[in-house]
Amino acid sequence: MTTRHEADEAVLRRHLGKLVEGIQAKDLEGLERLYAVDVVSFDVEPPLRHVGTAAKLKNWAKVFEFFADVTYEVRDLRFVVGEDVAFGYGFGRLNGTSRNGTATSGMWVRGTFCFRKIDGDWLIAHDQVSVPFDVSTGRGVIDLEP
Repeated sequence: MTTRHEADEAVLRRHLGKLVEGIQAKDLEGLERLYAVDVVSFDVEPPLRHVGTAAKLKNWAKVFEFFADVTYEVRDLRFVVGEDVAFGYGFGRLNGTSRNGTATSGMWVRGTFCFRKIDGDWLIAHDQVSVPFDVSTGRGVIDLEP
């Protein structure tokens, strides 16, 4: 018998599947439906905080302008699910071919997705992407793999 939390986790996995599909299709309208209107994003691109769907979609639009084609992969995804809040964490990699024809394999980043159930729908209320860094140099370490 499937518990409510297991059923919700399945919904959240499909939700992130839609995120991957939306990124690969460069579908800003589809992506917008996945986020809470007041989403707070701690993305790798400045500034430190992006607030609201317009700010989050502006970041995706920059990605879509840079890449002629783009792929997004999520690995080792885990969830913790409550009644009306949940979070998932794992690794993500964005790669593709730039508009000038240069192929990039991307880099693996750590990702956290926090969800709120709003009017019965799970929406991304917060996300955070981070890159490990070398304390001695202050530089990001971008060649790690999960």
